This record gives sequence, structure tokens and C-alpha cells, in this order.
Amino acid sequence: MAAHRTDTIAAIATPPGAGGIGVIRVSGPRAPDIARAFLGRAPRPRHAHYAVFRDPDGEVIDTGLLLHFPAPASFTGEHVLELQVHGSRPVLHALLQHLRAMGARAARPGEFSERAFLNGKLDLAQAEAIADLIGAGSQAAARAAQRSLQGVFSRQVHAVVEDVVALRMQVEVAIDFSDEDIPSLAPARLRDGIAALMQRLDALLAGARRGQRLTDGLHVVILGRPNAGKSSLLNALAADERAIVTEQAGTTRDLLRETIVIDGVELTLVDTAGLRDSTDPIEREGIRRARNEAASADLVVQVLADGDGPDPALSSPATSTLVVHNKIDLTGQPATRRIIDGIEHVHLSARSGEGLDLLRESLRHHAGADSEGAFSARARHVDALRRAARHLGDADAALAAGGAWEIAAEELRQVQAVLGEITGEFGVEDLLGRIFANFCIGK
Repeated sequence: MAAHRTDTIAAIATPPGAGGIGVIRVSGPRAPDIARAFLGRAPRPRHAHYAVFRDPDGEVIDTGLLLHFPAPASFTGEHVLELQVHGSRPVLHALLQHLRAMGARAARPGEFSERAFLNGKLDLAQAEAIADLIGAGSQAAARAAQRSLQGVFSRQVHAVVEDVVALRMQVEVAIDFSDEDIPSLAPARLRDGIAALMQRLDALLAGARRGQRLTDGLHVVILGRPNAGKSSLLNALAADERAIVTEQAGTTRDLLRETIVIDGVELTLVDTAGLRDSTDPIEREGIRRARNEAASADLVVQVLADGDGPDPALSSPATSTLVVHNKIDLTGQPATRRIIDGIEHVHLSARSGEGLDLLRESLRHHAGADSEGAFSARARHVDALRRAARHLGDADAALAAGGAWEIAAEELRQVQAVLGEITGEFGVEDLLGRIFANFCIGK
């Protein structure tokens, strides 16, 4: 996949005016010549040289350090030069202008990481993890991005791909020897292999969903009947009077969003209109919006007044549901957190604060912060894994229908191709521009 670029790029890798040390990075075949021009001699690889940086007229721009990383042992796989100078805006821009005069051009956003990908130094998931690390909103998200950058996610994808390849080989052999009675190639045996692969794929999909929540934040929608304490709960979690709370039912008419951080994990809480039958057109629109929001949530928090039984009106198609029994200050129920029939229930009082720590602990868990080895992931990764699972299910159905080998073979090929989209091994040219355009200059 080596790109063999013939041009040299340069970019400021630290924000101008940030103070302290400013860094400019150069990558490409002219980097060694540029280093020699500044030093007056060939640079020693991976050694910090003191340098005086002068403009074409010989005037000193600044003094600082110069480091040269020869190809291919560099981040981009090309000759890389790093110039460390004082971080003022005039110094950095003057030096960048001089580099352009020496044959370098300004780098596009994400071009350094793009070249690393094209030169086989990173796969696409690792390259995206760089952007995730830069944009991490919490320590948990940063740790997950580091794991993806180190290849944790990519290795798991590759392991699943190896299993897919093994199954493809068996199916192809079965097609070639369809007249032979080979027990190991019987549809039932191959379906056992597909079932085992589906379990691995499901586990990887669950991990990617957790990674996406760590990257994007947990989207939590609060549902409940009027006066169940939804707005009070949002205010208590936000530690601020963000929502209006009154005794009058139907006070909340529209969606109210609040972003909070719990132990370094970002969550977006959405308070909604109370769910009930109403003839008020404004309130009915608020209820419609509440249900639509719940349909796209990562987690729905169903709020009940303590002592009330399950409410079918609060059911939603969300992936996960958590039931909060509010107002234990009125019933005397102790604060508890427990699982009932696979659903988590938390008893608390939004007014007194009793049990709120149990809810925060639960929200932190749902956000994936407690997951060992969590890695960062994106919506496109989750979508690819879902599509791979569908193709795998279709392959199984083809074999179950009496050994439709050609259909099964094509579906398994699709599984491998879809998984290849994650790491950038199959047909990703159309993705590159969009992905790398979101990077910072100099990354």
C-alpha cells in the first residue's frame, strides 16, 4: 500500500500563540535536504540538534531543536523532520513560510496520518483513533483511543477475518467437491462454524458499541409520567436548576439537553415531556418528540414514583433500559440498586439526593468506562459489524436451506469485505477524504 509520495509537506503541529514550545513537522523526500540547509551538515538520525533557523536573507527567525527521523522508521514512513521553536505566532508562520520556499507545501488536514496509512504504518481504524485521542472528552475516552491506536480493535477484527477466511475455504472446497461425501464439509458442520463465528462477531459488536459511547458520549433519554420527577432527576445529576420543576403536570413540553461528566465520562441527558394521553396539541407534540428521541437513545431511564408498578407506556425500542424508582424520601424505601428480570432498578430520591451515587455508578457502567480493555470505535465501525452479522446470518440461512453453497460463499465474501472496511483493506478510497479531513493540521 506504499504511497511513494514525491512531494514534501509541512505544517504547524501546535496552535500558534499557545506559548511555550512550538512544533513544525515536515514529511517527504526533501526533509533531509531541509535539515542539512538549517544545520550545515547531515543530521544524526533521531538526535536532537541545536539549530539556528534563518530566513533566505540570513536573518535569524529563531533558535531551537531539530530532529530527523529517516524513512521508513518514522510516523509517516517517509523522511520526517521536527522543528521545535518558541511557540509565538510570528515565529511559527515565518518558519513555515521559509519551508515553503525550500520546497515544502502546506499539509492538508490529516495528511500526515493519511500518509502513515498509505505507507502501511497504520490501518484505518488506528488512524481514526488518532483523531479520537485528540478529541477525547474524558480520561476513559482517551484510554480507549490509545488502545485502538495500539491496534487492540484492529487485531480483534483481523482475528474474526481469519475465521471468515477459514470458512470461505471450506465452502469453496465443498463447491469443488460437491459430488464427494466429506463429513467435515457437511452443511451442519459448517453451520457450527458459522455459529461460533457469530458469537465472536456479536462480542466484537458489543465492544464497538461501548467504544462508540466512550467516543461520542452516552445518549441518555429520561422518560416518565407527568410529575414522576424526571426534571428533578436531571437537575440533581447536573447539580444545577436546568429544568423547571413545578407541581403542575405537563410543565416540560419540549426536549431539554444537558451534558454532564461523571468520573471523566461524558453523558448527554435529555429531559422529555411526561407521557400521558393529552388533547393539548403542544403537549402532544412534546410527547411525540420524546418517543422519537428515546428510539435513538443509547439508554432510556424510565422514572417511576416509588411504589408504582411497571408502566407499559414507558416501553421503548432502546438498546438498554434502566428503571429509576424516585421519591423514596416519601415512601421510606432504602436506596438500592439491583437487577430484576434482566432490568436494572435503582431506588433513589432526586429531592434529597439519597441513592444518586448508585445511579451515577450505573450510568458510568452503561457508558463503558468500567469495561476492561475498552477501545474507541465509531458509528461506521458499528454499522460495518452489523452488516457483517447480517451477511453471516444469510450465509447460515443458505446452508440451512439445503446447502446453497454458491450463495453461502458470496455472503461470506461480503462478510470479509465489510470487515475490511473497518481497517481499510477493501474499497476505502471513497472514505479517505471524509475521514482525514476531520483531523487537525500537522497530525
